[in-house]
Amino acid sequence: MKAIQITAPQQVQVIDIKKPEINTDEVLLKIKYVGFCGSDLNTYMGRNPMVKMPVIPGHEISAVIEAVGNEVPDTLKPGMNVTVNPYTSCGKCASCRNGKPNACTHNETLGVQRNGAMCEYIAVPWQKVIPADGLTPLHGALIEPMSVGFHAVSMAEVTDLDKVVVIGCGMIGMGAIVRASLRGASVIAIDLDDEKLALAREVGACEVINSQRENVHERLKQLTNGLGPDVVIEAVGSTPTYLMAVDEVSFTGRIVCIGYAKSDIAFQTKLFVQKELSIHGSRNALPHDFEAVIHYLQQGKCPVDRLITNVIRPEEAGDALQAWSQNPGKVFRIVVEF
Repeated sequence: MKAIQITAPQQVQVIDIKKPEINTDEVLLKIKYVGFCGSDLNTYMGRNPMVKMPVIPGHEISAVIEAVGNEVPDTLKPGMNVTVNPYTSCGKCASCRNGKPNACTHNETLGVQRNGAMCEYIAVPWQKVIPADGLTPLHGALIEPMSVGFHAVSMAEVTDLDKVVVIGCGMIGMGAIVRASLRGASVIAIDLDDEKLALAREVGACEVINSQRENVHERLKQLTNGLGPDVVIEAVGSTPTYLMAVDEVSFTGRIVCIGYAKSDIAFQTKLFVQKELSIHGSRNALPHDFEAVIHYLQQGKCPVDRLITNVIRPEEAGDALQAWSQNPGKVFRIVVEF
């Protein structure tokens, strides 16, 4: 069967591999669409330290059940549209024992620490299969990245009383904007790109700030009556945006960090104490985050087609990644159709 493989930095090829056979507790999935995410781009650029090449990328999965093992519950049947929870959990580490398998010490995400789903078929444990009834297969490829943003909002314990700032309006940031607005919060989106900010308004942001042209501090003072936002969700992973989160959040505010900064950051730690801040990391997502995204998408209110920049064939993957690497700010999602 056909598969996409990143063999070395900026080297992509389509290879032929054996179609998997399933164990009694596994499900065979016919892959329909898989999204390229930021971690895949970093792998392509040689900037992902967690990846051992060559690797088959892909963990944003839309598929149809092809076959099931004889120990699989009858709630999963051939022909069902599904997505996949792409993370592993050991069940024994501190995270797993504390009910947070999304942050398992020994996690191996599809397409990162192990081969992923950019191929025609994959076999996965039935527990990792999540039904996506009522969604088209193309839209199913958006579930996993949006769930990461949903999870961050849960970590921040956002309520309808909060003013929430989301820094970064990529796919994960969009998920955070959607979830915070669904909880009734007033959401302020910050980005460098007007097109992304316009879309942020469409999915739930009350206000938007272009940080390239506007004074973020002054705008936030105006929008929060001088208090600062109750919650800041950092969805970029850069030194300026991390510092912005700490500087702008209100006293006793909450910060949730999704993005990975590429270098060390020097903070004025006195703000941590003076403001009595709650600062959390947010990693991956839990099954109920996936289910919440599916429920949201089923309502038909999300402009999903505008979140997909391009749909390509496997043979076009190398060119698409090269183009994306040269202009990363203009891409929401590149989706590969199998």
